[in-house]
Formats: sequence, structure tokens, C-alpha cells
Amino acid sequence: MLKLIDLKKNVYELTESYPELIGVLKEMGFFGVANPIARKILGKVTTIPQGCKKQGKDLDEVIKKLEELGFKVKP
Repeated sequence: MLKLIDLKKNVYELTESYPELIGVLKEMGFFGVANPIARKILGKVTTIPQGCKKQGKDLDEVIKKLEELGFKVKP
């Protein structure tokens, strides 16, 4: 099954579609995603690119890691 990550969707939507993404993002340093309350509140108004910018992470590196894990990333 194709696991499509649409970077325009918020983190909450993506983690609802792919719960395994919670652990993946947490491992990359997005620790708030592991907190169900923070994920539900902040995740609804934050996209992966916004999260990268806020935390000073390289979006290209995050995309590369997601693709290595079998996700297809849609800009």
C-alpha cells in the first residue's frame, strides 16, 4: 500500500492516516508529536514543513528519511 505524505496536510491528519508516523517523527526530534494532546491541538495547525522551520530542521533531510522508510512525499 502506498503511504503518501502530502506536505500540505497537517501533522494531525497525517498521523491519523499513518499512526506509525508518530514514532518516526519523534525519532527525528519532533517530540511533541508523541503527546496525544499536543498532537491533537498543535498538530492540527502545523505541517511538517512548518515544524521543520520552527525546530530548525532541514526539510530535505526529513523528506529523505521518510522516503527511506517507504513513504512517498508529495510537495
